[in-house]
Amino acid sequence: MLPDIFIFLHYARRRYLIKPWQQWLWWVPCAVMVLYTLALNHIRSFAPSNLKWLNLYLILLGTIVAPKAIFTFCSFIGWLVRRALHKRRNYGHITGLVLSIIAVAYYAYGLTFGVARIKVRHVHVYYANLPKAFDGYRIAQISDVHCGTFQGWRRGILRHEVDSVRRQHADLVVMTGDMQNLRPGEVARLMPILRRLPYTYFVLGNHDYAEYVKVPLQKEREMRARLLKLEGELGSTLCNTAVPLTRGRDTLWLAGEENDGLPPFPNHANLHKTLSKVPPHGFVVMLQHDPTAWTRHLLHDPRVWLTLSGHTHGGQMQVMGWRPSMLSTHYDLGLFCRNGRYLYVNAGLGGLVPFRLNMPNEVTVITLHKKTNNK
Repeated sequence: MLPDIFIFLHYARRRYLIKPWQQWLWWVPCAVMVLYTLALNHIRSFAPSNLKWLNLYLILLGTIVAPKAIFTFCSFIGWLVRRALHKRRNYGHITGLVLSIIAVAYYAYGLTFGVARIKVRHVHVYYANLPKAFDGYRIAQISDVHCGTFQGWRRGILRHEVDSVRRQHADLVVMTGDMQNLRPGEVARLMPILRRLPYTYFVLGNHDYAEYVKVPLQKEREMRARLLKLEGELGSTLCNTAVPLTRGRDTLWLAGEENDGLPPFPNHANLHKTLSKVPPHGFVVMLQHDPTAWTRHLLHDPRVWLTLSGHTHGGQMQVMGWRPSMLSTHYDLGLFCRNGRYLYVNAGLGGLVPFRLNMPNEVTVITLHKKTNNK
């Protein structure tokens, strides 16, 4: 409401909105957004069951509210500069207008072309203690599919993402959490596309516990069980457990820990249980949705040499190297190393909000190498 009040009092009313009906018409978009906001706020769940209402709200927010806010900010700064320097013109008006138009253009791009971009990243990690038979072993990682977002024309994006995974011909495919937005029915509707994935190992992310839907506890458990069943049709879900992967006489352990998040995110992780079958000198690749668990817990166990995470989506946008996700954690995107042990944070394949700007959907191929004296 504040941008509307500012623009109306200091700019629009004096020049353009002369007649009373024009002044009343000015407040219609603002009133619609206020009522829309109040309606969404009264939904008991995290988001409406039909995400089209949320997507429409976000479109209106980016095309109506945000441009006015940008214009207001620039105009106010220009007014301060004009007063301080005793200038006749407020150049903040034209600056705000140009920046508002640019912002709307970028927003429209992020909702359409940006959200459809897919990038395959190749990452190489080297270990002196890697079992010899796993030298050159290739792991394809995907994360944060958020199936409920792939409605209508966006289903084609998911098809291209699945095709990108298939083309890698990796030795192992893993998915590090958040298959759904809110409900397992979102995954069920996309099973014809998802079944084209190679055999995949899953872990649960914060959205996979159905905690964002206000239902009785028993219903919540049933929804989680249904998601596990659907993922079982695509591969295996590792819930605080580890499985051995063998090549010849060598063994590598793939461990999957349930979501280990800080409040308000759920924490169902149990590292001791997850690694209970792994021998003291085992080599573990850990799947953990939340990357903040790496420094809080996973680095404390000497068996965990590679951790694969998601959760942050890389902020879903990047401007001059800055990402919104950097506000919550330093480990928000890409490869990190501490004492020869690695964390990789994947940017994800989707998101509750269907928007991406300079942050394409990501398929990561991590190649394990046996470190030699020359490397």
